Amino acid sequence: MITRRNFLRSSIVGGAALALPQSRAQLFSSSPWSAISAPLLEAVAGETLITILHTNDTHSQIDPLPDNDKQYGGKGGVARRATLVKRVRKENPNTLMIDAGDVFQGTPYFNFYKGEVEYKSMSLIGYDVGTLGNHDFDNGVDALVAAMKFANFDFVSSNYDLRGTPLETRVKRYVVRTLGGVRVGLFGMGISPDNLITPENFKGVKYMDPVKSARDVVETLRQRERCKLVIGMSHLGYYPNATGGEIGDTQVASQVDGIDFIASGHTHTFMQKPVLTKQPSGNDTIIFQVGRSGIYVGRVDFKLQAGKVVASAGRLLDLRDESLA
Repeated sequence: MITRRNFLRSSIVGGAALALPQSRAQLFSSSPWSAISAPLLEAVAGETLITILHTNDTHSQIDPLPDNDKQYGGKGGVARRATLVKRVRKENPNTLMIDAGDVFQGTPYFNFYKGEVEYKSMSLIGYDVGTLGNHDFDNGVDALVAAMKFANFDFVSSNYDLRGTPLETRVKRYVVRTLGGVRVGLFGMGISPDNLITPENFKGVKYMDPVKSARDVVETLRQRERCKLVIGMSHLGYYPNATGGEIGDTQVASQVDGIDFIASGHTHTFMQKPVLTKQPSGNDTIIFQVGRSGIYVGRVDFKLQAGKVVASAGRLLDLRDESLA
């Protein structure tokens, strides 16, 4: 069993469910914690089940939250997350673990280790892909690149132009993974640095329109890369009723065809279940954000048949059980 103590030593030294079938009918249910790693959908012969686990805004929260936290005391922690991911992958090897940014800033681990502990922890947990949040630039571009040497997973961003910066060779526009014979395309979106990131810390990086960038990268993934499932990691924020001109996940999904799921971040929104947003084509994009600090992990399962998504289901996973410690 992975304990917090040996997990940290390795790092430093070395709910409710939403079912989304083709009919778009919604089903809400709960399952016992003992079944947390069990698939949300059942695949039969000729079908492929793909699981996406996701976090956002973990903010250097390596330990569980302090017990004196009135709302979330004792929840979370990277050791429990690692055990959870291991269990889910045992149940379904076709699993990806992704993150929507703001891994840094929030506890002394970042102040002392400058991102090393966070990225080593994520590597040990088994993350596959992550995107960048505004706080990941808090020590500047060079420090971010230095911390990335401790990450053995991919970084993606479709709307940050990184050409000519040290990040150019470390951050990709997108990546493609093949799970169970299904090509899965993954891309990232980052928030505007205006009034969020000190210009010196964002030096050389150019912010581009996320809607246009998403449209371009999704077309590439669908057409050139022949992806049957397209996943976005977004640090734009969740603004379902934006009135101030915000461009968040809802606004991107409603203007871009072809995104199956957006793992959301930035606004620390504790969503109890995934939500659906209509694309211009009339199809749905799933959006799910799981708060902050690694208190929860989001899970979305997709069932594919003959290269098409025929059903999907999502659930919030609460990291509170001592069996995961």
